[in-house]
Amino acid sequence: MLGNGRVLAAALRFGFRRLLSTSWYPVGAAFNARETQRKLEQCNGSNGGLFGVPELNTPEGFHIAQERALKQSGALVEKACSVSPGIQTVHIFDQLSDALCRVADLADFVKIAHPNPAFREAAEDTCISIGTMVEKLNTNVELYQSLKHLLSNQEIMDSLDPETRRVAELFMFDFEISGIHLDEEKRKTALNLNVNLLDLSNEFLMGTHLPNKIDKQILPDHIRNNFTFDGNYVQVSNLHADCSNDLVREAAYKIFLYPNASQLQCLEELLTSRNLLAQLVGYSTFAHRALKGTMAKTPENVMTFLEKLSDKLGERTVNDFEMMEEMKMKLNPTSSKLMPWDHPYYSGVLRAERYNIEPNLYCPFFSLGACMEGLSLLFSQLLGVSLYVEQPEIGEVWCEDIRKLAVVHENEGLLGYIYCDFFQRADKPNQDCHFTIRGGKLKENGEYQLPLVVLMLNLPHSTRSSPTLLTPGMMENLFHEMGHAMHSMLGRTRYQHVTGTRCATDFAEVPSILMEYFASDYRVVNQFARHYQTGQPLPKAMVSRLCESKKVCAAADMKLQVFYAVLDQIYHGKYPLKKSTTEILKETQETFYGLPYVPNTAWQLRFSHLVGYGAKYYSYLMSRAVASMVWKQCFLKNPFDRAMGERYRREMLAHGGGKEPILMVQGMLQKSPSIEEFVDALISDLDPDFETFLLDSE
Repeated sequence: MLGNGRVLAAALRFGFRRLLSTSWYPVGAAFNARETQRKLEQCNGSNGGLFGVPELNTPEGFHIAQERALKQSGALVEKACSVSPGIQTVHIFDQLSDALCRVADLADFVKIAHPNPAFREAAEDTCISIGTMVEKLNTNVELYQSLKHLLSNQEIMDSLDPETRRVAELFMFDFEISGIHLDEEKRKTALNLNVNLLDLSNEFLMGTHLPNKIDKQILPDHIRNNFTFDGNYVQVSNLHADCSNDLVREAAYKIFLYPNASQLQCLEELLTSRNLLAQLVGYSTFAHRALKGTMAKTPENVMTFLEKLSDKLGERTVNDFEMMEEMKMKLNPTSSKLMPWDHPYYSGVLRAERYNIEPNLYCPFFSLGACMEGLSLLFSQLLGVSLYVEQPEIGEVWCEDIRKLAVVHENEGLLGYIYCDFFQRADKPNQDCHFTIRGGKLKENGEYQLPLVVLMLNLPHSTRSSPTLLTPGMMENLFHEMGHAMHSMLGRTRYQHVTGTRCATDFAEVPSILMEYFASDYRVVNQFARHYQTGQPLPKAMVSRLCESKKVCAAADMKLQVFYAVLDQIYHGKYPLKKSTTEILKETQETFYGLPYVPNTAWQLRFSHLVGYGAKYYSYLMSRAVASMVWKQCFLKNPFDRAMGERYRREMLAHGGGKEPILMVQGMLQKSPSIEEFVDALISDLDPDFETFLLDSE
């Protein structure tokens, strides 16, 4: 709409800001607009298809898009197999990846988010078709050989730039985890294991969410109504962690976590199959395979990190548990022993009592429009990037309340688009997450393929009397997810295979967690937090209390995450396991957490992260450690430091997954951090800020 980056840059330099107003307008007013106003605006434009893909104006268009991608892939495979080894080999592989991902990633999102069942079903079919094609490519020996010829030619490899070399190696890694380098019999075994693992993963994931039932007569009369009835049974579908009744939480914990024999068998088969596949393709354990290319590098490094962190948390966690137990004794003297079902509830009670952080006191200051303006202002100061709302074409979005953001750099022009699917609706997944729809990459004609992403939240709609108002937790989640989005927008990689968030799992959360630190800094919050009716700024003392409240029982919360991460490492470590998964759970819980194991429970059967984060659950803790170090060293003194913002983009965001993650961290921190420094960064976040006590005493 605005032409290329040079035209826009020139317009901005000469102050011709009117050029922006023809198609883009400020985010604040757009996100605080009422529902009726948004519906009227949707009446303009022609049907351009989902995400501007013309075929996708009907569900049937998925078949057309899919067939085109498959045809294009076939031609690229032929080209890859016939070209001489060189940089062109990597370019063709990336074009192949892009052709499939542009359809598969879009379909992956639509199948869970589109309100129209016909679109969801068509997208699901496309995912299956593209997935089948990917399986065939991963077992295409001729295609594998073309890449192997490149990697085995040291002279050519030495002539390639580091990003191209890394991408070539990543493609080879994808091949070899499918067992393509093995003899024919082992290759068939690897293929069967991969197919079986897909089925087992889906089965286990579904089982983690299934409710458990118990005869209603077993439960005391006065707590039955807290649960759902199914004939003569009570159905328990979660832990009821926020319920104030101790007995309800206890019953929910014991019933929901009661072992299911088929789910237990599924987990054992899943772990066994993962280990068999890892060993078949040359790794001693599944964890060694999963951690290749990550920041941590090896399971041994992960366990060192987790053990050191656990030791440092020890005394603080004991103190947290003592505080919770005292609170439980105060509220329920007849049952004062602290149990696992008490931790989430009583830590929340302590936070509320100590700091008076009733969310409703904060909501009026966090209108969605104000928060979006705050983000745009922060990005402008830090990175020279602004957010503008652009009116989508009819058919481009899947629901009338979607907002399309143009991400614009002051010199480089349009960087990409963020589709904001922020509001609650029926059948929408209840999760906050970031989806890559189209990855950025340098095209053959020298232009840059602009990235498209979706941010999904579950915010309340505006009302007649007020715009959408966010709780502090919602505001922090918005900043977190926007961190992912900016990683996608600013990751200017040559190859889409490593674009934006397509990087090591233990690095991918760093940009998003770093945004949480900005969201907790009064200097940042003070730029946008205004009462939606009076315009009054949010008092500094309220921000300080909110930040300090997060530190209440935070050591115990972190210890729980360490326990989960250690359990994940043991399950994916040396095989066969020395004991049953439940016995390992009991031992690990008592060693790395501290609250007692409850007999006849099997929490591991509800551990859904074992599917998507197998051997990588530690990633969140390590990412937080890096984000903490970056914040303290680079932004704590001045959260709007443009020089640091530019360094952050240059060293950490620009490379996506095209550079080793630890090298990006070293570039940002100007040193090589040790495991001890990671641990110390996490521990120092738990220390109280004495300025808060001074503010509260005034």
